[in-house]
Amino acid sequence: MDYIKIRFGNDFDQFASRLDKTFEQMFRPRPVSPMFTSSERTWSPQMDIYETPEEIIIQAEIAGVDKENLEVEINSKAVRIYGKRSEISLINNATYRLAEIQYGKFERILFLPTPIDTDIVTSSYSNGFLRIRLSKLPVDVTHNIPISYE
Repeated sequence: MDYIKIRFGNDFDQFASRLDKTFEQMFRPRPVSPMFTSSERTWSPQMDIYETPEEIIIQAEIAGVDKENLEVEINSKAVRIYGKRSEISLINNATYRLAEIQYGKFERILFLPTPIDTDIVTSSYSNGFLRIRLSKLPVDVTHNIPISYE
């Protein structure tokens, strides 16, 4: 599968995006042995953001998160996705050889490349993926202003 690098905005936005990603990677929780975990774990789901001329689409990989444990908040500039994935019960007398699946609370705040219309938003959750479709606000709309005589 070929991947396409997506850039939004100008060069400054590209620098800010790389800087945000660097900070996120520095503080992202890493998988650790269950022996060394604390009772309050957090994780950060993988997400994609892409856009068409009319909308912005966010896709989040959150397999195993129950709909009741999932919240989405939006404003015209950002989307906040947060929730909790409950840990599955362990098998008695089993020894971990690999433990990479992350459980616990998660939160992602995604800043959008263009303002959106918060009244025109849809979301769906299927096969472990949350998809949010956000309609863009028209930015190139011009209005004629009548000039009155005095």
